[in-house]
Amino acid sequence: MKTVKTPLSDSWQEALIESLQDPLRAASYIEAILDLEGEEPDPKLLRASLQDVIESRKRTNCLSEEIERYYKTCDRQLADSEGREIYALIELLNALGFVLEIKPKKTTT
Repeated sequence: MKTVKTPLSDSWQEALIESLQDPLRAASYIEAILDLEGEEPDPKLLRASLQDVIESRKRTNCLSEEIERYYKTCDRQLADSEGREIYALIELLNALGFVLEIKPKKTTT
């Protein structure tokens, strides 16, 4: 049997942040947090997931001042309202037979 050594310096958080540099993974990460499917919403988890995506963007220098402003506003609103509005919207959409989908925007090259 071959012994495999994995680096111990990378924490799971670091690996997560690195993986979120892929827009598809970041979208899936946020979408999974918003997918209630009978579970109680957790606004702290939503805030943490957005923070992880923002941190990932910072590390790749892909975070504009505009995005930073939007994030700060959104984070304050989530902190104040505990995400009630967004979770109410998701529940309404679900009751109407719709789902909220998060996906990367198509970019033009």
